[in-house]
Amino acid sequence: MRPSPLPAGPGQESVWDYPRPPRVDPSTELVEVHLGGEVIARSTASLRVLETSHPPTYYLPATAFAPGVLRPTSGHTWCEWKGRASYVDLVTAAATAPRAGWSYPEPIAGFEALVGHIAVMPSLVDACFVDGERVVPQEGGFYGGWVTSRVVGPFKGVPGSWGW
Repeated sequence: MRPSPLPAGPGQESVWDYPRPPRVDPSTELVEVHLGGEVIARSTASLRVLETSHPPTYYLPATAFAPGVLRPTSGHTWCEWKGRASYVDLVTAAATAPRAGWSYPEPIAGFEALVGHIAVMPSLVDACFVDGERVVPQEGGFYGGWVTSRVVGPFKGVPGSWGW
């Protein structure tokens, strides 16, 4: 059963207005990822993947990451929309976040813009920020959405939301 969407206020987006299949939108917001006490990625040229019931997932250009931070790791998953995901560990001198980043080197048609971009699971790093606002990780541990005051839900990932 579909939940009742919360009303979006001025300057907000309802995730229930996002499409299915998802859409890729360019973003000029300042996006930062912190790990081990340092900023490991910073970009004003990210991509947001927007899907019904999900907060946006931000994909940063691989070139936005500090040298040596991205370490390819084993294993893959499959997304019905984007295809086969490959994973990276995020590594600094002070911390390692196993499988905290993923990419789509050969995405399904319609998602080619994601090539060369890395998404980060906000719950696995010290912090993520969008235009200076600290991100709240999407609940549930399976999805990588970035919750900010700009979006309203309810968001998939909470208990009982698997069938949304």
